[in-house]
Amino acid sequence: MPPPLSSPVPSPSLPCFLSLLSLFFSLVSSSPNSPSLSLSLLPSHPHLLIPIGTSDTCYGAYSIPLSFGTPPQTLPLIMDTGSDLVWFPCTHRYVCRNCSFSTSNPSSNIFIPKSSSSSKVLGCVNPKCGWIHGSKVQSRCRDCEPTSPNCTQICPPYLIFYGSGITGGIMLSETLDLPGKGVPNFIVGCSVLSTSQPAGISGFGRGPPSLPSQLGLKKFSYCLLSRRYDDTTESSSLVLDGESDSGEKTAGLSYTPFVQNPKVAGKHAFSVYYYLGLRHITVGGKHVKIPYKYLIPGADGDGGTIIDSGTTFTYMKGEIFELVAAEFEKQVQSKRATEVEGITGLRPCFNISGLNTPSFPELTLKFRGGAEMELPLANYVAFLGGDDVVCLTIVTDGAAGKEFSGGPAIILGNFQQQNFYVEYDLRNERLGFRQQSCK
Repeated sequence: MPPPLSSPVPSPSLPCFLSLLSLFFSLVSSSPNSPSLSLSLLPSHPHLLIPIGTSDTCYGAYSIPLSFGTPPQTLPLIMDTGSDLVWFPCTHRYVCRNCSFSTSNPSSNIFIPKSSSSSKVLGCVNPKCGWIHGSKVQSRCRDCEPTSPNCTQICPPYLIFYGSGITGGIMLSETLDLPGKGVPNFIVGCSVLSTSQPAGISGFGRGPPSLPSQLGLKKFSYCLLSRRYDDTTESSSLVLDGESDSGEKTAGLSYTPFVQNPKVAGKHAFSVYYYLGLRHITVGGKHVKIPYKYLIPGADGDGGTIIDSGTTFTYMKGEIFELVAAEFEKQVQSKRATEVEGITGLRPCFNISGLNTPSFPELTLKFRGGAEMELPLANYVAFLGGDDVVCLTIVTDGAAGKEFSGGPAIILGNFQQQNFYVEYDLRNERLGFRQQSCK
């Protein structure tokens, strides 16, 4: 499950990493200067449906099956709107430290470039190399003459830092096989080394290497199944729309405009997120007074709210979380279950044993433009200990192993998006949503 803070950086000198890369080159065909194409969905397939379900390789995330290569190899990738690189575990020599694979055959999640006739290593002078390393990457192509058509130097290796792990590898130009459409020269990461990242990731953020950007999507939408369907084969649909040029709103959705991304040198991740204009949070109908500086991203990129399908529980910066938690504690007339808090990292937790009809205050998020997300109880509390304890499923710094410094003050995670239809209208720069059953 990819946390929200991620950014590509030039690869440092890592002996283990580089030795794995040297083993990689014999496994793929090399054509660094493959042509770049402008990609979009075919007119005959304006809407593409892809099943989306809970991930069996990364608890707390949602995965989609994507097929790459010739012939196609189908892999489950985590759908993540908080990052922009599409990558998969690559080659039989893939190394993942601090990873637990829930499947009996971890290799079923690994792409084998040698088995694909369309796999090509991305070249250093290919403009798409700059998607990962920035516009100045060609200054690192020291073995390439500016006018040489036969440069064989590859795009430098990437190393991506997520909040809970790392992945590293090299970039490929590969064929993405979608229902009814093959997309050649799709740029994808071939990771040979990761930490705490057992599954690949399909980045749906704003950056050029993301899946929506490479496909030229006008909008995409999803409906996330309830977490009670974890460890089942149930799925809902991810909808990719490459033809919608209308400014019309989808019936029944409440909309809020996206907020402009902060531009901060050296903070690539801030340009990838989908920022929302959260105005108010109410608990049991009472307005929680959050300082304004946390609701709008500042010049340094700190503050503001993003929506992230790759984060599980909604994150709130400490100062905001304490205000929200205090309001819940004030309104819930039950004893704190501090022992459970210590075990789970969640708080506040309350002991509700012996109560015939326990009640919990409503939680509502109010956005710019008048859209309100009234969360059902199952989206912000968890019942534990045989339903004797109830805990708020919102986390802050230090909770459940999370430690962030800087960046968004609030991250709307996928647990809070269960049973909501969510539409990212990229053409009109707005987010739409409505509560519904996703099964």
